[in-house]
Amino acid sequence: MGAGRVGKVHALGLKNNIPEAELVAVVDKDEEAAKKLAKEFELKMYFKDYREALDWGKFDAIIITTPTFTHKAITVNAAKAEKHIFCEKPMTLTLKEADSMIQETKRAKVKLQVGFMRRFDRGFLAAKEKVKEGAIGEPLLIKSTGRGPELPPEWAWDIKKSSGMLAEVGSHDFDTLRWFVEGEFEKIDAFAGNYKCSQIKERYPDFYDHAVVIAQFQNGRLGMLDVGCPVGYGYDARMELLGTKGVIFVGKIKDNQVMVCTKGSGAVSSIYNSWKSRFKDAYIDELRHFIDVIKRDEEPFVTGEDGKKVVEAVAAANKSIQIGQAVSLPL
Repeated sequence: MGAGRVGKVHALGLKNNIPEAELVAVVDKDEEAAKKLAKEFELKMYFKDYREALDWGKFDAIIITTPTFTHKAITVNAAKAEKHIFCEKPMTLTLKEADSMIQETKRAKVKLQVGFMRRFDRGFLAAKEKVKEGAIGEPLLIKSTGRGPELPPEWAWDIKKSSGMLAEVGSHDFDTLRWFVEGEFEKIDAFAGNYKCSQIKERYPDFYDHAVVIAQFQNGRLGMLDVGCPVGYGYDARMELLGTKGVIFVGKIKDNQVMVCTKGSGAVSSIYNSWKSRFKDAYIDELRHFIDVIKRDEEPFVTGEDGKKVVEAVAAANKSIQIGQAVSLPL
């Protein structure tokens, strides 16, 4: 559901890498976009309205890649139709909506997995194992960076529809902090501003393109994240874990497949220009996990509760930006 960039990435992953699942239809309110993607993937069915797809019903599961403000309604109605649900991040806009999504999927006994693909990235997974092994001692401080090269679509500029760049870009970073800290947020202090997009200020005065968040967790550990979008130079997702005995660095900005060396410019390699290339394998692995969860009737590695915790952290950070002081959790 959703024939945009993320929808196409998931469609490719399913069709080319997960033979035990069959892609059967696509939904998009832009009928031409739905028709185009259906033709590209040789699908017989496409729909303009997700409710028409649910009425048709000849499928087991859906992948939601539509704008954030649509996630709750689609999830609730899909659960009522007894369809399993993979929902892209951010899960939704409010805690009340997140609760509704979780409750409805539990009532219908269907799976709900949230699209935090960093949890399936091999570098992040290797770092998690190193932490468990005690390679850096007791973790003290975790720093996460999430930066995108270009602005997202206009609906995401409106905080009422997207919860801002801390949700649209930074959801992965909030989840990464929780995952590695293995604890819950206790206090969040956030700072943000519109530094590069003055043309947006008049229409969306609350829009910010860069933000820094300082977090304290209930188990005493500390976290930091910085989010920037648009940064222009490329797609940048990295993490640093400082422990009592050492430090771990995760991720890189350079795509090391090609390096050009000249006397004038030195050694130059390309950088990741898109999340699609940086996390290509992780996107496939998270969908493979989703299919396995359905087949084996297991709990997803990333649950609706995980999605809800990030919704809460983003809400706390946005409130902190608005009132100019730290916000305690739970909200």
